[in-house]
Formats: sequence, C-alpha cells, structure tokens
Amino acid sequence: MEFSSKLLEQAVNEMSQLPGIGKRTALRLVLHLLRQPKEQTLVLSNALQHMRNEVKFCKSCHNISDNELCEICSSHNRNTEIVCVVEDIRDVMAIENTSSFKGLYHVLGGKISPMDGIGPHDLNIDSLVKKVREGTVKELIFALSSTMEGDTTNFYIFKQIQDYNVFTSTIARGISVGDELEYADEITLGRSIVNRIPFETSLKL
Repeated sequence: MEFSSKLLEQAVNEMSQLPGIGKRTALRLVLHLLRQPKEQTLVLSNALQHMRNEVKFCKSCHNISDNELCEICSSHNRNTEIVCVVEDIRDVMAIENTSSFKGLYHVLGGKISPMDGIGPHDLNIDSLVKKVREGTVKELIFALSSTMEGDTTNFYIFKQIQDYNVFTSTIARGISVGDELEYADEITLGRSIVNRIPFETSLKL
C-alpha cells in the first residue's frame, strides 16, 4: 500500500495493530478521523490516554474499574456467596446484559493454554482459591467458553478447591462447544446461567 504521507502511513500502521483491523480498515478509520474537526480527534486521543493512565483493576474480582473496588463488588444488592468465574471483562459485560445473575465475578484474565505459554500462575487463580479457602464463597459457577482450554482451566480450578466446602457448577451447554460467551445471545446465555448444572456432572457428559 503506497502512502502520500509518512504521517498517514504511521497512523495507519499503528491503527492496524488493533485486533480485527487490517490495513484497509485502518486507512478508512484514519481518513475518517482526518475529516473530523481537530477537537473531536483530540477528545478521542485524550480519552484513550486518560483510560490507559487511570484505569484500575478491582482488587477483589480483577474486573476493570475506576476505583479500588468495581461497582459490582461494592454493590449491596449482590449475593456475595456466589461467584461466577469468567475469562475476561467481555464475559462480565455479556452476563450482566442478561440481568440473570446477581452474584459476584472473578476475572481470570485468560485460560490455561500450554500452546500459548499460558499456565495457571499467569492467571488470577491463586486469589480465587484464597476466597474459597476463607469460606465466604458458597458456590463457584464456571462460565468459561466450551473449548479445550476452557475445560482445562475449569478442571484445574476444581482440583484446587475440591477439599473445601464450596459447591461448583457450570453453565448449561446451551452455549455451543467452541463458542465464546461474548458472542452468545442474551436469552441463551441467561438461560445457561439460570439452568447451570453441578460441575462434577459435566465431567460425565
């Protein structure tokens, strides 16, 4: 792709680093920004810079937050005895959109994947086990995607906590095998949370 401006080329190259954005899409986005008033582009760049510098991770659930505790963990209307284990913030947002879950979350920050060099200690698993060990959690809901990596992560966590007095369940398989939660429709995802099954039962399916 030939560029008439090195500045344009640099902007396109940086934009194309984003997931799902190729060079042609990046060029279209950059040209769109150039057509906007300069002030609007500055608002966007300032918002990104402010987010990058100021955003926090909830000290309890590892969700993205503006404060030490996210709005979900600090809410008095949530059931603190039920914790839904998810891969990342997108899964929290997907489940929250169903309005079917009123417990808390625990964001792992990924899934165990030896092929990608991701092991248990690269994820927020130790803090989850600590919560269970302290006895404040009565039920853990495994809500990772139905992939080999998701199932491996579920089983690893299950083995870490099986000696403690906590009930483990998993979302019903209304979510197709291999699907990511963020792409599931709200009704199907909501039903899979409500109709969750004991985790040990899922091992026999």
